[in-house]
Amino acid sequence: MVIWSEPAKDDLRQIYDYIARGSHYYAEQTVAELIEKTEPIESFPFMGRVVPELMEENVREILSSSYRIIYEILPDLISVLAVIHTKRDFDSAFEDRRPSPVA
Repeated sequence: MVIWSEPAKDDLRQIYDYIARGSHYYAEQTVAELIEKTEPIESFPFMGRVVPELMEENVREILSSSYRIIYEILPDLISVLAVIHTKRDFDSAFEDRRPSPVA
């Protein structure tokens, strides 16, 4: 099961709001594309690459246009942690969203 964390949902809202200043149509299209891009990871969780800044096997990313979709593979689910524009500084954008400690 793929779930979206609250911070990741906030990212989607912010992306929508920013793009909607120019076009509600493109804002809806972009957010729908981002959500759709995460659907295959339920069946193929390791399809994304390891996030280079973290180098943790269970934290991966997939790209959708200019966005990095960061997700964590947990035993019973996949949690989308963040959606970050590729031009943003990863460390500042990902602050306070570190993945769960591995037991």
